[in-house]
Amino acid sequence: MSVGFLMLCHTALDRAAQVARHWAERGCPVVIHLDRRVAARSHARLATALADLGNIRFCERHACEWGTWGVVGATLSAATVLLRDFPGVRHVYLASGACLPLRPVAELQAYLEARPQTDFIESVTTEDVGWAVGGLDLERFTLHFPFSWRRNRRLFDRYVALQRRLGLRRRIPEGLEPHLGSQWWCLTRRTLEAILQDPQRPALDHYFRKVWIPDECYFQTLVRRHSRQVDSRSLTLAKFDFQGKPHIFYDDHLQLLRRSDCFVARKIWPQAGKLYRSFLREDASDAARAEPNPGKIDRLFSKAVERRTKGRAGLYMQSRHPNFGWENGRTAAAYSVFEGFAELFENFAPWLGKVAGTRVHGHLFAPDRVQFAGGEPVYDGGLSSSAALRDYNPQAFLTSLIWNTRGERQCFQFGPDDRQDIAGFFAADPNAQVSVISGAWAVPLFRSSRPVAEIRKHAAWLQKVESGHLTMLRASWVKARVRVWSLAEFIESPMEPLQTLMDEISPRALRRLTEAPRLVDLTGFDQFLHGLRNEGMKPVLIGDYPARGEAAIARRRQPLLASGS
Repeated sequence: MSVGFLMLCHTALDRAAQVARHWAERGCPVVIHLDRRVAARSHARLATALADLGNIRFCERHACEWGTWGVVGATLSAATVLLRDFPGVRHVYLASGACLPLRPVAELQAYLEARPQTDFIESVTTEDVGWAVGGLDLERFTLHFPFSWRRNRRLFDRYVALQRRLGLRRRIPEGLEPHLGSQWWCLTRRTLEAILQDPQRPALDHYFRKVWIPDECYFQTLVRRHSRQVDSRSLTLAKFDFQGKPHIFYDDHLQLLRRSDCFVARKIWPQAGKLYRSFLREDASDAARAEPNPGKIDRLFSKAVERRTKGRAGLYMQSRHPNFGWENGRTAAAYSVFEGFAELFENFAPWLGKVAGTRVHGHLFAPDRVQFAGGEPVYDGGLSSSAALRDYNPQAFLTSLIWNTRGERQCFQFGPDDRQDIAGFFAADPNAQVSVISGAWAVPLFRSSRPVAEIRKHAAWLQKVESGHLTMLRASWVKARVRVWSLAEFIESPMEPLQTLMDEISPRALRRLTEAPRLVDLTGFDQFLHGLRNEGMKPVLIGDYPARGEAAIARRRQPLLASGS
């Protein structure tokens, strides 16, 4: 006899009985602690189910609420019974009712017999702990915790805040260096007896009763006082998610559990019949196993946590959507937003679609309807051209469009006449390429036949909207790739910015533009701007257009006309 087991049980007692029987029938004594809150009839049924085994005991029952002393008290009571009734035990293994042995008992016995003085327990100082949540690493040893974190969370938080504000501190017992670690350990008989018989134990127990989550620090700290050799790791595979909740293993984790080479795993789903059948067989191992190394599967758990918290890039689902900032990228792929280009160039969308090799949308956020490429009423993924449906959740609309068309770059027009709610979203999106010709909204007004007073009023409103939009695009939090030209600046040399934009949209092509879109006829545009000024509206976002003159514009327009013909 070399190893005995302590089992802390409170649910799925039929599965706990299976595991206890498995260990006991292979010569390992087992002491079971049953949570005091479990009904007496359930305790009686469990005792009856295991009554035929002479090396199974039950100990004094404690109420084991998470984060409180009851878990440590239960462990101490079970350990006392095991060491008293089974003198042949050389190592004591702490497990729970949700644990499952992954390797034959003989392998565990041989492993421990080869290391007779080694205590396997994760035990690290508070400075080295990276998983403590909420700032309560060293503070769990220096503050008082009279309230249950689970049942009285508000009182718990308020009392912690009060102690911090008043500077209240508990004195750590002299000679005690706090350590933290996993609750699940395997200690030598010598070390465990030394902890139970420590002359200062009454004072130490009194101190740890008011420590937060003492089951993660009581044995982890005291083992440093009495152990001859500590191997700071657990032989039990126990993984926790980003919220500190244990991962639950199901039937489809069978191969994953085998790869870990650990001796025990928790937490096993009670209905995982395949796991229990596979690992509780007599011949569960057919070959020699390697050193227990749960780190071999850490990469898979890290990926699982990332998928749970961040998900796939640009895809929203219920588990993440309510949590702002949890998304893994706002959209699934790169896309381009063109502001002012369709107003300045004739048939800009067909030209862009031809040279970029993609479909180009009109104004997706126009007030009246969604202008999908080709005038489609329904687009990929069942997206409707209805403005009402789009405006119900503009961010979800754009995100869905990019997700449904991933693999094909999406380009669309935007301007001050469009719904502006979406602007902040794509401005903060690293996937967005935003190109703006400021003041281009004046070109459609110039070409319209509306009354001057109405044009002036509308131009003033458009300039105000675009001015606010440009201010936002220049903010420090913007992550989109933003380029802004004034109308006058862009007309002066249009080919260079167009080439730059095409290189970004189709980086693999790296070809020079051989044809350019046709500029609209701007003859008389300077007089139009002059008229706006005379009416009391100063078009500042257009740039120094009048200073350049019609002759300069004509010289720049002629090559575009020739190359576009």
